[in-house]
Amino acid sequence: MFKSFNFPIFGFMKIEEQKELVSGFKHLELLANQVVEGFISGMHKSPFHGFSAEFAEHKVYNSGESTKHIDWKLFAKTDRLYTKKFEEETNLRCHLIIDNSSSMHYPKLKKGELFFHNKIGFAVLASAVLMNLLKKQRDAVGLSVYSDTYEYYAPEKGSDRHHRMILNKLEDLLENPKEAKSTDTVTFLHQIAEKIHRRSMIILFTDMFQTGNHEALFNALQHLKHDKHKVVVFHVIDKKTEINFDFDNAPRKFIDVETGEQINVFADTVKEAYEEKVNSYFKTLAMTCAQNKIKYVPVAVEESFEKILTTYLVEKQMFG
Repeated sequence: MFKSFNFPIFGFMKIEEQKELVSGFKHLELLANQVVEGFISGMHKSPFHGFSAEFAEHKVYNSGESTKHIDWKLFAKTDRLYTKKFEEETNLRCHLIIDNSSSMHYPKLKKGELFFHNKIGFAVLASAVLMNLLKKQRDAVGLSVYSDTYEYYAPEKGSDRHHRMILNKLEDLLENPKEAKSTDTVTFLHQIAEKIHRRSMIILFTDMFQTGNHEALFNALQHLKHDKHKVVVFHVIDKKTEINFDFDNAPRKFIDVETGEQINVFADTVKEAYEEKVNSYFKTLAMTCAQNKIKYVPVAVEESFEKILTTYLVEKQMFG
C-alpha cells in the first residue's frame, strides 16, 4: 500500500501509525512535514541539490562569525556550534487559491482509501506541503477558497497562529464537502486579484472545469498577474478516468457532479473522441498560459508531490 510513494515519508513509523496517519486528515500538518522532509533528503541526490541549503534550519558556525544566532540548545545536545539560518524578515508573499467546486471532490473515495487520492484532497495536502516550506523559510502565506461563492479569504501572514488557522480551514474543506456546487472561476479570480495588492507568488489549484467562454477564463488568469505577481496554475486531474477514460464497456451512467445532468453511454463508443477533445483542451491551456507567462502544470492525484515542490522551487528562484 505504501510502496507507491516516491520518497520515504513513512520510513521511521510503525505500520499501525502509518495507517492511522493516512486514513484521515487530522494529521495534515504532520503528513505535510513528512512529505517535505522526505523531499529535502532526496534533493541531495537530484539536480535540485543546490536548493537544499534553503531548507537547512542550521548551518555550521565558522570562526569569526557573529555569535548572535548560535543555537545553544543544539550545542548542548551535539557539542558542536550551529547558527540559526533564518532570522531575516519575510521575503516572499504567497497566496494559495483552491477551487472547492463539486468536481474537485472527484473521485468519490471508498472506505480505506487515502484522502489525497481525490482532487480536493490532493490540492489540500499539496497546499499544506507548500505552507510547510513557506514556514521554514519565514515567508508569508494567504489562502482563498471559491466554488459558486467566494468561500474564504485570509491575507498573507507568517505567524504560527495564522498557519494554524489556514490549516484548520484546509481540514474543513475535507471534513465538510458540499454537494452540487458549480464553479465560477472567472468571477472569483478577478475578485482575488483585486485583494492581492503587494507583489506575490499566486498558486492556483483547480481542475479547470469552467463552462462558458474560455477567453474570459484566460483574462481572469491574466488579471492575477497584475502588480507583477508570479502565477502558477496546478491543473489537478484524475488521470485514470479523466484523461485515459479507463472504463470497461459495460453500459454506464455518467453524472455531472455540479449540475446533476446525466447521460447513459458505452465508454468504448466515446473513448477516442473524448480523449482527443481532452488533449486538445490541455494543449490550448498550456499554450495560452505560456503566452501570458503563467506557469501551467498538470498534476495527477495518482502522482507524488515532487512535481509540486520542484515547480515551486524553480518558480521562486526565477521570481527572485
